Amino acid sequence: MILHLVALALRDDADAAALQDVMAGLADLQQHHAGWTAFAHGPNIDVEHLSERYSYGFQCSFEDRAALDAYAVDPRHKALGARLGSLCEAAPGSIIVFDLDTKGLTL
Repeated sequence: MILHLVALALRDDADAAALQDVMAGLADLQQHHAGWTAFAHGPNIDVEHLSERYSYGFQCSFEDRAALDAYAVDPRHKALGARLGSLCEAAPGSIIVFDLDTKGLTL
């Protein structure tokens, strides 16, 4: 499984309704992609006080790399990403993405 993790440094004046609209669009997009198994989003509570800049985030779970790759090139995803980018700070690093391949990991 691949976990697609996204941390967002939202602008102070970011429109909450616009953010929720983008999240709803992502949730809807899941229905159009085989292998996309889960989607969740919410505010960062930053328990360890290590990521206060990133006030919101979302997570998608994909069965495999092929499913993630299909999502990544989907024009609807790209359009939602552009809208999301407009809600974030203009500074570099305002959107952080991690794609973690958890297949076969044992700890």
